[in-house]
Amino acid sequence: VQLQASGGGLVQAGDSLRLSCAASGRTFSSYYMSWFRQAPGKERAVVAAISRSGAGTYYADSVKGRFTISRDNAKNTVYLQMNSLKPEDTAVYYCTADRDRFLSPSPDYWGQGTQVTVSS
Repeated sequence: VQLQASGGGLVQAGDSLRLSCAASGRTFSSYYMSWFRQAPGKERAVVAAISRSGAGTYYADSVKGRFTISRDNAKNTVYLQMNSLKPEDTAVYYCTADRDRFLSPSPDYWGQGTQVTVSS
């Protein structure tokens, strides 16, 4: 599967952004989807994950209550709604897909990344 992320940009603290990730192929609903991020000088880390049906979700503590992951299997798209953004949310955000595992630390497929920059 090929993943194309979009929606990043430069915003101020407190603003909102919605990232989208469009997947190719006809089996999108069979993949567990996640968003990772990597800030300068830091390791890549999972931000949020969603099960195949969308019924199950996971959030890192740092984004819980501010970010929402969702998916539309009919549109082959996963979203990350980011509210109340903070400067520490600045990072490159990656959309990922895994065939077999929810919250895989090493997903099978990665998108190209989209930059999110939050100014104070």
